[in-house]
Amino acid sequence: MNPFLWLILTVLDIYFWIVIAWVVSSWLVAFNIINAHNGVVRQILYGLSRLVEPVLRPIRRFLPDLGGLDISPVIALIGITFLRQLIVWLWFSYIA
Repeated sequence: MNPFLWLILTVLDIYFWIVIAWVVSSWLVAFNIINAHNGVVRQILYGLSRLVEPVLRPIRRFLPDLGGLDISPVIALIGITFLRQLIVWLWFSYIA
């Protein structure tokens, strides 16, 4: 496998898991399983939020208001998976 293709796919996979970690951590805070006032937890939540919000914010602008339900992470995960598959398809269709 080409190293550039491997790097792009690895970055997309890592970002996919970062979004999942952000979703799970937000659920844990919402259900009072972890304490967001703890310094270490607060820094982890802040870091995850800083990584995920630039992608989720534009998605939220286009989604209708669903009350307390935020489906923007689902749309982001679908988009990351689609982008990953598109890159692999393009690579093997046109470049290889």
